[in-house]
Amino acid sequence: MAPSAPKEAVPKHLNFITGNKNKLAEVQAILTGVIELRNQNVELVEIQGTVEEVTLDKCRRAAEAVQGPVLVEDTCLCFRAMNDLPGPYIKWFMQSLGPQNLHKMLSGFDDKSAQAVCTFGYSAGPGHEPVLFQGRTDGKLVESRGPTVFGWDSCFEYEGQTYAEMEKSEKNKISHRGKALGKLKQWLASHVDE
Repeated sequence: MAPSAPKEAVPKHLNFITGNKNKLAEVQAILTGVIELRNQNVELVEIQGTVEEVTLDKCRRAAEAVQGPVLVEDTCLCFRAMNDLPGPYIKWFMQSLGPQNLHKMLSGFDDKSAQAVCTFGYSAGPGHEPVLFQGRTDGKLVESRGPTVFGWDSCFEYEGQTYAEMEKSEKNKISHRGKALGKLKQWLASHVDE
């Protein structure tokens, strides 16, 4: 997904809308030196739709809620056997099943392949069209291995290791979030207000 928006200055401090401290730490680690994130936990209604539609709507709502520039993120886990479901609804499946049971969703399928998708949305504020940055990593859904402290990391395997089994710095190099943040970081480098 190629960002396309007119060049406008991004403030040095940006509101990252998340209540997830693990996600905040990962994003801060990757964006260090480019921008300072200020965390705000704002409860936002999430629409149903594609990951892009969900992220665009979330970004618009967040900009209205804080009356300023925002960064939002939406993460999906897509199973090929289920035509990319649960996709943006993975959060609700995780809350119901937990990492120990998530792999059972594909127990009736031979195809265990999955794609992790992360989409960041930036808006300069209310009324500004968001810019999206997306990263994707192919892997497969497996029985939980490793620490279960961060979403479905212990169930998503990439080249023999689950995200949870990887060192954080290694995960950040290959993960869906790391890829999306790489695109965002490059864009921010040329847009951050000096």
